[in-house]
Amino acid sequence: MATLKELKGRISSVKSTQKITKAKKMVASAKLRKAQAAAEGARPYAARIEAVVASLAAKVGKSPSAPKLLGGTGKEDVHLLLVLNSDRGLAGAFNANIVKAARDKANELRAAGKEVKFFLVGRKGRPVINRLFPKMTTAQYDTTGFRELAFANAEEIAQQLLDMYQAGEFDVAHLFFSKFRSALLQEATGQQIIPVAIGADTPVSTGAATEYEPDEEAILADLLPRNVTVQIFKGLLENAASEQGASMTAMDNATRNAGDLINRLTIQYNRSRQAAITTELVEIIAGAEAL
Repeated sequence: MATLKELKGRISSVKSTQKITKAKKMVASAKLRKAQAAAEGARPYAARIEAVVASLAAKVGKSPSAPKLLGGTGKEDVHLLLVLNSDRGLAGAFNANIVKAARDKANELRAAGKEVKFFLVGRKGRPVINRLFPKMTTAQYDTTGFRELAFANAEEIAQQLLDMYQAGEFDVAHLFFSKFRSALLQEATGQQIIPVAIGADTPVSTGAATEYEPDEEAILADLLPRNVTVQIFKGLLENAASEQGASMTAMDNATRNAGDLINRLTIQYNRSRQAAITTELVEIIAGAEAL
């Protein structure tokens, strides 16, 4: 049984931890507002540019003359999974859910006889993926030390991804991130970004003539890489909001649990203290009676 000194030390330690978790919850709550606004503001543009590019892909189909980013390489043998994680923990299952979604997709592709490679952004997902899929990580991007997420970060990741695609290192690229729903709910999401996925609801060309200004090649040369960059930036913004929401929820739960533990330890301390006092009184009375 713990002594009074040990119980008092444990209570003091848990109270110190509670102060830290409460402070981190307040910080995450303050950062969440800005991150949520940024993520929600990027969604309409990202959705629109993706719809435009998907419509173009539906028109050209698998034409040999179509750009590779639009029509693909003509095969789907090698798949690259671009997994966006954070560099920090203490965010509940935020990183674990993204890694699980990527892991399930990788297992599905490998079961279908496809080759899988990984492009990992952030540090938290690396140990698990490298353990489950050894020697399959071909690229990494470190976000440690960035004060604030910028579009330039997405451009760097996209450029590295596009260079690998042009070099023929993969045929299809999938993006994995956590879509922000609310502070209590973040949804791990997978999205094909290279080549553009053609959905069932994508409008198909009616055969009407289309004129391009300045010209079709110049527009596509700028539009297609920009779409990849925008989708990656959207994923980074969604991740930033999801991380703060998950962190706020996790720290709130930790603060509540610390409070419950403090109450239980305090009751145990009081009972032990009362038992010690009672024992001393009994010894004093017994000694007095013996005289």
